[in-house]
Amino acid sequence: MYIALFVLLLIALFSMVFCHFRRKKIICRIRNMEKCEKCSLVEELAHPFGYVYHCCCGFFSSTVDAWQKDAGYTWAYDYLAPRFQMVFDSLPVYFNYRDRTWLIEFWKGQYGINAGGEIGIYHSDRLLSETEYRTAHFEAANEEEMLSCTLQLFLDNGAFVKISQRHWWLTAFLPGVFSRPSELCLKATVCFRNREMMEAFFRGLCRAGYSPEWVTVQNLSLSFTFHHPGKVHYGFLTRFHRRLSQCLNRMYCRLFLWVTRPFTCTEDRILFLYYYIPFCFRKLMRLRRFHRHCHRKHGCRRPKCCRKCRPARRRAARGAGSTAHACRNDASCGNSGNCSCRNDAPCGGSGNHSCRNDASCGSSGNCSCRNDVPCGSSGNCSCRNDAPGASSVDCSGGNTIRDARFRRRRKS
Repeated sequence: MYIALFVLLLIALFSMVFCHFRRKKIICRIRNMEKCEKCSLVEELAHPFGYVYHCCCGFFSSTVDAWQKDAGYTWAYDYLAPRFQMVFDSLPVYFNYRDRTWLIEFWKGQYGINAGGEIGIYHSDRLLSETEYRTAHFEAANEEEMLSCTLQLFLDNGAFVKISQRHWWLTAFLPGVFSRPSELCLKATVCFRNREMMEAFFRGLCRAGYSPEWVTVQNLSLSFTFHHPGKVHYGFLTRFHRRLSQCLNRMYCRLFLWVTRPFTCTEDRILFLYYYIPFCFRKLMRLRRFHRHCHRKHGCRRPKCCRKCRPARRRAARGAGSTAHACRNDASCGNSGNCSCRNDAPCGGSGNHSCRNDASCGSSGNCSCRNDVPCGSSGNCSCRNDAPGASSVDCSGGNTIRDARFRRRRKS
């Protein structure tokens, strides 16, 4: 018996020493990486899950070709969400337009260890009655039906993020930030194709309980603020799951910040989690956990095989003839390739520019991060998304929004 206990103690001691040196090695590895290299790696890791990482502001948003588009929307998703640690307030707006019932829904709340907001655009294949809203399945808007949207998400500590893009599902998720849905404020702007569609949506918004005085209309753009939802009566089990999920979310957020405490920037925390505890990283990225067979179009069925998908996509990208420039230190980028890093000259091409160290972003490419804005500053960071001129991103509070929030909670 004593021999077995001694062997167990030796195994435990060896495991502790191994984990300690492994952790130190991972920390040194991340600290030795360039910022543009970190941002490119996080974007590559997030893409199989249907998200893109905005390095300038430290949050995730959904891609236009995300796998969630095939799933569409049904009311059961919102009903089952608290069972999957997703606690949010929702505002569904139904309206009829050209022989189909459309749904534009707005969400804000807690998604696991991520605080975030969403704008989703869906439609049915026919006109629906009000009794069919909760049983019907809505398809996501296709490329011709997508609308230009702007999402501004305000936290109760004054920090906010803003993203604008022509999309079917515009999102913003802040990793490591805990917030109650009532503490978040979502300001949404939707630009419609014509006045007929805008007026139909306006009538649906009024039916959802919004007064016309709370809505701002300018040309074909309609804006309003979603802060306090209307009267929603949850059942006993739903209330229980919401409270239990919020307790777990708070605990997981604090655990995430404690495990990744050697770092302050979001991309550093995410990479540390990826190298140190990979299964927790996969859990972090499954923001919407329905339809787990999400990678069928990439040739696999589970998120574990994302590593197998990436080499195939790299080979496909090479076959398409894309040129990758690892780093440019002197000349301006004048081609249409992928310029991973720029150290001095202004961005003059139409490619994908992952990092900028000094000059302002003056191109129509994807400028993922700006090294002239210090991490954690309170200035405005701006970047461009995948398609030229397709989106813009702004934030206030930088990459340490979640740290400031938890420091303030500890003091209180």
